[in-house]
Amino acid sequence: MNPLSRLSLRWRVALVLGLGSLLITSAIAVAIWNLTSGYMLRQREQSGVRQAEVNARLIGESLRAGSTGLDELLTGLTTGPESTVLLFHAGRVVTSGRQVEPTVLPDRLLDLGRRGAPAAQRLVVDGVPVLAVVLPITSARATYVELAPMLQLDRTLRFLSGLLVAGTVLSGLLGVALGVWASGRALRPLTALTGAASRIAGGDLRARLPDQADPDLKPLAATFNATADALERRVLRDARFAGDVSHELRSPLTTMVNATAVLARRRAEIPGPAGKAVDLLASEVDRFARMVVDLLEISRTDQRVDDTALETIDLGSLVRNVVAARPGPAVPVATDQPPPQVVGDRRRLDRVVNNLLDNAERHAGGAVGIAVRRRDGRARLEVDDAGPGVPPDVRGRIFERFDRGSRAGSRGGDTGSGLGLALVAQHVRLHGGSVGVEERPGGGARFTVEIPEARP
Repeated sequence: MNPLSRLSLRWRVALVLGLGSLLITSAIAVAIWNLTSGYMLRQREQSGVRQAEVNARLIGESLRAGSTGLDELLTGLTTGPESTVLLFHAGRVVTSGRQVEPTVLPDRLLDLGRRGAPAAQRLVVDGVPVLAVVLPITSARATYVELAPMLQLDRTLRFLSGLLVAGTVLSGLLGVALGVWASGRALRPLTALTGAASRIAGGDLRARLPDQADPDLKPLAATFNATADALERRVLRDARFAGDVSHELRSPLTTMVNATAVLARRRAEIPGPAGKAVDLLASEVDRFARMVVDLLEISRTDQRVDDTALETIDLGSLVRNVVAARPGPAVPVATDQPPPQVVGDRRRLDRVVNNLLDNAERHAGGAVGIAVRRRDGRARLEVDDAGPGVPPDVRGRIFERFDRGSRAGSRGGDTGSGLGLALVAQHVRLHGGSVGVEERPGGGARFTVEIPEARP
């Protein structure tokens, strides 16, 4: 896999801009370096050669005149403590200035001077950069060598190279920063689109993108909003249809429930297969009745019927009241002190707790413990059971409508309608919370509900 593909689009754009800026600045820096350093070196070489030629003429005239002050003349020709003057004459070498062994000079350079050809070369002699100029003095059969120091020029070139490198690196970093800023602004509409799509996926069908003035983004926003409008109308239409059907079913269903209750009371008088048919009919009618009630609840929520009465609720007290009102053995309830407070609809939260307990009874032999905790600013409800648990590959979809996990399609026993956990998820989302299921320590499943705590 390409390593760049692991980065976000924003960072890929930033790195491309940074790399482009680095390459362009590097090319400019190389061009500046070549032009500047070449010009400065040529100027230094020309001035050094001209000075050496003047000095060589003076020495030649002194040698022709047979002057005895050659050493003083050579000393006067040195331009500083780092400069060196060498005169090869009559089989000996006269040196002035910084002492340098003649053996450190390239033989090829000296040979050119001895053959009467002037030459110049940049060298590093004993750690000092110098310009070595070799000039023949033909009238006296001598060779003049001058080593002009280039320390100042070397420092200037070093400073220039450091400045160019720093500028190149800074340009690359500025390119990355500019890429991050520019891509952030360019991707802002995409971020808004992602947020709106996430809200729609979470059930908020009213999410829309703001109108865009940019001609490139205006069609995107208009298309998205039109799609969201169509989706909202379709969902509301389906919800109304489900609600209407469920409402129309209540009357015949009430008749069926009453008739089944009459048959159940006369069950002892109905032997054989007819009696078993009555038992099966009573079970299915009861499940059908619960399904109709759940469908009405879901359709009312889908249609955004505003029947929510918000109040501050002691979640621990609410859970204990629900447990106390249920038939059968009481389930132990553990609550943090002080109990967490939430802002919500008491009826919906009652339904959440009841549906979780019903689910435990139908599929896991009943709940074995309930806990109301406080965690990172959220109230957490935990319902534990000692059943077979929920396989990891099923945990993500058991809160979907009509999903009954491994019991889907079965008709034996009370398997539920497949809407109970879906209602739990829907009611919890309306409270800004989340639901989940995990493995309980010691075996079984732990269903969790987390809702933001009420602000004091």
